[in-house]
Amino acid sequence: MRRQQGMTLIGMLIVAVIAGIFLLAGIRLTPIYLEYLKVDAALDAAKKDLDGSNAGPAQIRTALERRFDIEDIRSIRSRDVSVERSSNGYLVNAKYEGRAPFLGNVYLVMDFDKSVEVVR
Repeated sequence: MRRQQGMTLIGMLIVAVIAGIFLLAGIRLTPIYLEYLKVDAALDAAKKDLDGSNAGPAQIRTALERRFDIEDIRSIRSRDVSVERSSNGYLVNAKYEGRAPFLGNVYLVMDFDKSVEVVR
């Protein structure tokens, strides 16, 4: 007698549910990650613009605030970015977390940490 091969209907449903959960998580996390890429680009552009201009913390925050407004970044504000003095200028650090609702009261959380050094 030949053995049957293949997946049962219940097995296919279980695989489909698991794949659906991962697909939903990817769909929910994609906008958060794309916004992080905008934050990354804004910090890099601010560094490029302000390097060598002897800018202080106020000018750095103003430049970041303008870029965050232009890029429509809502998960972090310029006042949430830390600007600390370093040996060559200022260390600008954007550390925040992005949250996305997943199912019911379950959330997906991503932590982001981007630093650039603005040289005097």
